[in-house]
Amino acid sequence: MRLTILGGGGFRLPLVYGALLGDHAEGRITQVTLHDLDAGRLAAIARVLADQAKGVPDAPRVTVTTDLDEALRGADFVFSAIRVGGLEGRAADERIALAEGVLGQETVGAGGIAYGLRTVPVAVDIARRVARLAPDAWVINFTNPAGLVTEAMARHLGDRVIGICDSPVGLGRRVARALGADPDTAWIDYAGLNHLGWLRGLRVEGRDELPRLLADPELLGSFEEGKLFGPDWLRSLGAIPNEYLHYYYFNREAVRAYQEAKQTRGAFLHEQQARFYAEMERPDAPALATWDRTRAEREATYMAHNREAAGAGERDARDLESGGYEQVALALMRAIAHNRRTTLILNVRNRMTLSVLDEEAVVEVPCFVDANGAHPVSVSPLPPHAAGLVCAVKAVEREVLAAADSGSRATAVKAFALHPLVDSVTVARRLVDGYTSVHPALAYLR
Repeated sequence: MRLTILGGGGFRLPLVYGALLGDHAEGRITQVTLHDLDAGRLAAIARVLADQAKGVPDAPRVTVTTDLDEALRGADFVFSAIRVGGLEGRAADERIALAEGVLGQETVGAGGIAYGLRTVPVAVDIARRVARLAPDAWVINFTNPAGLVTEAMARHLGDRVIGICDSPVGLGRRVARALGADPDTAWIDYAGLNHLGWLRGLRVEGRDELPRLLADPELLGSFEEGKLFGPDWLRSLGAIPNEYLHYYYFNREAVRAYQEAKQTRGAFLHEQQARFYAEMERPDAPALATWDRTRAEREATYMAHNREAAGAGERDARDLESGGYEQVALALMRAIAHNRRTTLILNVRNRMTLSVLDEEAVVEVPCFVDANGAHPVSVSPLPPHAAGLVCAVKAVEREVLAAADSGSRATAVKAFALHPLVDSVTVARRLVDGYTSVHPALAYLR
């Protein structure tokens, strides 16, 4: 089978290839095509992959191209992990939002809206090309904001586009470990939107073990989310929120931590990866070792500002383990290609899963996966506080889609103004002014 990866010069790509190298089953991916607009980044990542493949006789063959149509033709699966505007754009998103006193994170709040506005038109173009050039291909979307982008692509690809994220997987594994359960066999009751979901139960042999966790402050404080949110707040919620909900529940503290930091997350990654790709221009640079060193630094500093605001300390070594989105992508491809029924938490069209949303809304819920794709599992209703937040954020996503479709600046302002983390229409207008002044990809807004 052939896998095409869009954003193939991206830093995290070797994680996906590493997962493919461990798959020796019949019918596995045997050819990987990397596509990126930046030939230099493609060459750097191709060198890392070549190092990874050493000593693996059946390693998937890797080709690279900057021609999108060429990359898509003949693909069985298309993995989309593009970043419109690059990390420089992400840093600008953060800087402009923080100057207005609001959050600029790349998927949450003002930063997520700005990123979505410049990404949706590109994602829609990709979806249309896939429908024309590889109509039988399955698209796995990891491009952020993942739920919003998946919904945009689904309007052209239907259920053949599925969004993935490593956050719910990591959350489920951490909760299972805290309870002494096997993360691979426990049933995780999780529901919401991408980066806006809650773990409401964890069943082991039919028994929900979450109440036991919520009743034990020591256990609650033993893993990432317990340290981030605090045991008292988790007991009040009666659930374990996705780590990104820290931006909502502790917004003032998060914004202050970002404003007081020496540099934002996007600025840090921009500088770090610039050093990596510059180093990779040296022919004698050890590709895989250089990438491994850079990745370890990246993972150790993940959500550092939030942990600092919460007094959560350093990340636990177990939270730095691999096995995130690349394993979800591999499991998803295996299930579809070989009709191996499995259960994964995915971003798919709602159907009738969450009653507060319409059928076409993309949600993040457990799904049964087989040769016919991903099928959302019926889940219990969200409590009112969660349902209200989900509906508000989904309404914002719809305004982003409408603005991208119409090119309406007024609709873009509405998207910012309606977001729960933007506190003024005046601020929303200034945000649109700020973002359109620095992002050429937003020139379509009139």
